Amino acid sequence: MKKIIVFIFVIFLPVYAAFSMSAPAGVSASSQKESVSQQSDGNTTNPIKAAAQNIYKGDFDAAEKIVKQGDGNNPAMAAIEKIVSQYNQIQQLRQQAEKQTYENKFAELAKFKSQSAFGRDLANGGAETNEPNLIEVFAVIVKAHEAADANQKPLVLAEPFVKATIEKAKKAAADYESKGDWINALLYCYSWLEILYENDKDYTDKKEQLEDKAIIEASLADSPCETGTERYEKVKPEMFIRSLDVLEYSYVEPFYYSDMTEKAFKRLRYLAEVISLWKNYDPNSFKIQFEKDQIQQFVAGLASLEKEYKTEAVSGLSRDQFLRLFKHILAVNSATIKLQEQIVVWHFADACMNTLDPHTMIIWPKQVEDFEKNMTNEFTGIGVEISKRDGFLKAASLLPDTPAYNSGLDAGDIIEAVNGESTREMSITCAVSKITGPAGTKVVLTVRRPNEKETRKIEITRAKIIVPTTRGWCRDDSKGWLYFIDDKDKIGYVRITQFSATTAADLDAILTKLENEGMKSLILDLRYNTGGYLQSAADITDLFVEKGTIVSTQPRVGLPTWETAKKKGTHPNYPLVILINSGSASASEIVAGALADKTFSRAILVGEQSYGKGSVQTISPYPGGGAQLKYTMAYYHLPSGQRVNDRYAMEKLGKKDWGIKPDVKIELANEEIKKVLDIERDNDVVAAADHNQNNKQKLTRHNLTETLEADSQLAIAVLVAKTKLVESGLEK
Repeated sequence: MKKIIVFIFVIFLPVYAAFSMSAPAGVSASSQKESVSQQSDGNTTNPIKAAAQNIYKGDFDAAEKIVKQGDGNNPAMAAIEKIVSQYNQIQQLRQQAEKQTYENKFAELAKFKSQSAFGRDLANGGAETNEPNLIEVFAVIVKAHEAADANQKPLVLAEPFVKATIEKAKKAAADYESKGDWINALLYCYSWLEILYENDKDYTDKKEQLEDKAIIEASLADSPCETGTERYEKVKPEMFIRSLDVLEYSYVEPFYYSDMTEKAFKRLRYLAEVISLWKNYDPNSFKIQFEKDQIQQFVAGLASLEKEYKTEAVSGLSRDQFLRLFKHILAVNSATIKLQEQIVVWHFADACMNTLDPHTMIIWPKQVEDFEKNMTNEFTGIGVEISKRDGFLKAASLLPDTPAYNSGLDAGDIIEAVNGESTREMSITCAVSKITGPAGTKVVLTVRRPNEKETRKIEITRAKIIVPTTRGWCRDDSKGWLYFIDDKDKIGYVRITQFSATTAADLDAILTKLENEGMKSLILDLRYNTGGYLQSAADITDLFVEKGTIVSTQPRVGLPTWETAKKKGTHPNYPLVILINSGSASASEIVAGALADKTFSRAILVGEQSYGKGSVQTISPYPGGGAQLKYTMAYYHLPSGQRVNDRYAMEKLGKKDWGIKPDVKIELANEEIKKVLDIERDNDVVAAADHNQNNKQKLTRHNLTETLEADSQLAIAVLVAKTKLVESGLEK
């Protein structure tokens, strides 16, 4: 059973999704180091250093007290005082914005209540009529609740109109469920309730149940790219059985077949419920065939098997018993509903893999090509980033010097059709599969400019495309990147979007360029970076440290492995600040965790607690038939030896102690996140080569002031970097 690649990755799939990686048992960066607060508390002889050390752990109040007692004529002390003052201004503006958001949203709720017959009638105990759009109302409720302080949050949920809306939503959801409309039950009710009542297990479980059924429905439905039957091509029972061979020997921990059995029965009951309520069922057009009048017999057969195997599972289900159950379930299907066997195998196996962790899965033959594209960041296509906003498929940005760049396609164009096929019902994944193809072949896009009626056809020849994984804070006039986030203090900024095979070399070249231009400090942005190759994470960490263990892994079977730093190629020891958030996973957490670990104390972390994965995956072709098994083979440990707790394990224990925690904690509200992402998107866009001559739509760029005002995490990271520069100046 050969392990071909070792990687750590979290994929946040378009609608439902995921896998990832993390750092020590919720290890905060300040605890990863030799508690800088203890170092600073004893440093009474140098108040500037003491103030700086407090800033590095996010305690700006303590730093301010030291500054007020210090010598205001000292340039270094004055610089620290200015930094603290700027921090206070940022936080004050954020608090004012949050207060204003709360007042605005509460006013919107009052408007919904007063202007609608629904609100007035409920207030008077009358009938529920003319209900406002539930999605609009819930969006306002959630924003008001998020912006509310601790005392205001209960008041939001206790407001009669809010309570009435929730009850109405539950009734609507029940109606949708009765029709098999799982997506609308989520959209109009439970996706919102799970946010408003995050500690309510009933709402969480209900949301997960509806999501499972929606996933099942989507997996059976035809799409513009493939029919439901095509999706399951080449799936065979022996692929699952051979996957168990690998897992029994190499999975990171022993597992229990009784757990798999429980999840499998649950999934198959959901499968039966979904097909029994299939709203578009038509024997003449529905591609997936089954005996609809035999569904009750199928469910009864499952119940009988479940009762039998629950008795056996009391003493622990053996592999042989489990495989016998698997064959019995296939036999029950064959004798009743006669659903395509590949579908039953796929769902049975998927449910079983989910009992292990979210990162262990069988990659079925039809999925392998797309999976490998994700990992390599290479594909043959035209070089366009696409998005789907307002129901339209759009060219979000072009990659410089690619076929799309000089084709006549431009950023912002609406892609109406691909090779004559309408994109109206296409998902982004489906559209990508149709736009990409073998190098040298052609694709025809039917496009139109926003606010224009006329369409035009553009024929583009595909070529090999490599997507860069390193970016600056904004594009420059020549389609390159601006890397200095502070020209005066020469603070550089690099965003890494993914850890591919070329990321370390690309970053190395950027750092060398910036150093030659006088860079004195660097901000490394790993927010929303879901991971990639383990080796890439080790190589990037190695750019900043001269020696020592970077990361080690401990498999259940076999010897531990580790990556170590080399002195050659190490960049200067300038101040380093790393931005992380809940979207930082896998390789991102290795880099952030290692550089903040007490062994190196090389970086200060700013932002939010990371995703939390704590494990390493590898891929095996052993399932055969073109399928692959991606499975968790080891946990990873930081340079100090501290194991990183993963989110999945901690959630099962009812804990939130996962991932890497920042030194300087700055949590963004949803409104703030939207602004950050909007500005980032605008600043990333590359338009066509002839954009200025042929397109009336002007590109939106945001200057440094606008960018920093919107992104308080980045703004405070700059302040931390400046503090480091002030402190390092004392040592010269």
